[in-house]
Amino acid sequence: MKNLFHTLYGKISAAFLVLVLVLGMVQTWVTVHSSMRFVSESDQKLNLNLARDLAKEFTPFLKDSIDYDNIKHTMHYMMVMNPRVEIYLLDGKGKILAFFADPGKAIKQDYVSLGPIHKFLTSAQDMPIAGDDPRNIGREKTFSAATIKIGEKIDGYLYVILGGEQYDSASAMIKESYIIRTTAISLAVILALTGVVGLILFAFLTKRFHAVTAVVKQFEQGNFSQRIVIKSDDEIGQLAKAFNRMADTIVANMEELKRTDDLRRELVANVSHDLRSPLASMQGYLETILIKDETLQANERRRYLQIIFDNTKMLSTLVGELFELSKLDARQIQPKIEAFSMAELTQDVVMKFKPQAEKQKVNLQANLARDLPMVQADIGMIERALSNLIDNALRYTPEAGTVKVDLRNHQDKVRVVVSDTGCGIPAEEIPLVFERFYRIEKSRARGSGPKPLSGGAGLGLAIAKRILDLHDSKISLQSAVNVGTAFSFDLKVVGTNTALTSKSK
Repeated sequence: MKNLFHTLYGKISAAFLVLVLVLGMVQTWVTVHSSMRFVSESDQKLNLNLARDLAKEFTPFLKDSIDYDNIKHTMHYMMVMNPRVEIYLLDGKGKILAFFADPGKAIKQDYVSLGPIHKFLTSAQDMPIAGDDPRNIGREKTFSAATIKIGEKIDGYLYVILGGEQYDSASAMIKESYIIRTTAISLAVILALTGVVGLILFAFLTKRFHAVTAVVKQFEQGNFSQRIVIKSDDEIGQLAKAFNRMADTIVANMEELKRTDDLRRELVANVSHDLRSPLASMQGYLETILIKDETLQANERRRYLQIIFDNTKMLSTLVGELFELSKLDARQIQPKIEAFSMAELTQDVVMKFKPQAEKQKVNLQANLARDLPMVQADIGMIERALSNLIDNALRYTPEAGTVKVDLRNHQDKVRVVVSDTGCGIPAEEIPLVFERFYRIEKSRARGSGPKPLSGGAGLGLAIAKRILDLHDSKISLQSAVNVGTAFSFDLKVVGTNTALTSKSK
């Protein structure tokens, strides 16, 4: 039982039953009170002239003094006809001179307040009007009243209480009134049915909460495939939708975290390899120089030093890429927007890579459309992104292959396309190429193959993508294995990127 009241169903049901009980008590009190008032008002209106009629009967017995015997005889007849009445003879100040009622109970006060009597005699339409009950101090009852002459000197009142002691309580009223008794029974039945139906409805509603709770508990215990079945669009249905969306987000984030962790592990392996290989090479050549210092020829010494220098440059490049990517991820770098010619920038970058392309025997071309408009972006960051794309294309394009940089108008933008005739990217790996630390050819180490490699930790494309993200530009990729790969992105022309300009200020 204690556990029941700790549940939502138990709490709602208890609150509902208490509310029904309180409303039933209030409604019962209002019904009984209204019924008693109605009965009192009806009784008083029906007996409006009762005291006046009795006064006519009693007047002959009050000319000289109170003739108790004849009055009792008349009252006996009246009491037989109407046992509910109690008759009091009052003087002009409200003092009780005589009373005619059940002798089993004496009166408890000697005076009756004249205010209600005067109100009754002057404005009888404001019924019910209640007056003092001499037999019960502090209690009032409906009455009928009339003026009466007592002897030659006393102008008194005939005060007739209409409801005797058998009508003093509500229970007596209910017992005597069929209508009130029927109403009370009907009300009790309605309240009972309301309580039962309410409990059934609450059980139905909380059953859905139980289903939601069960799914949430299973999800908490690690069953991440659990989802709530949505059967309606009410508040519970909306809660279920919100949970399902939250669960999907959590699962997706967990998968993303797992994938990021895998990439982190791969990064550690790649960076460790990329750092260890040049360091080992540098250490080996330095040891050779130290051991053979006296016997080394000048050309050999220079070749060893050149290899050491190239390895230090390689290490510096790798550390710089890691540092640059970390700042881009933390958004510590914001683009400084300015207008410039993308055609001129492309020509400069292509010329920078010409010696490397010629050394690798790769045909590097720049195809620039005429009348290209000025673009607005961070020229340094765009140069970095374009350089990374060209460098990536050169690294994966074999001898006699071609790397092209195309610029053309595309709606209100300038489209940049970097394509190659290299080895291509497998379809299953295309969604991953822009992930940080991801390297397409995992088996290829830095410096292997027919030409040296740079950026072998897989950071170049990730850096390019984050730079373009900061420019609200999406980088796209199309590739086919043994056919080639093409990367493309758009830059807005001058006058169409006010939002980005304001953000960079």
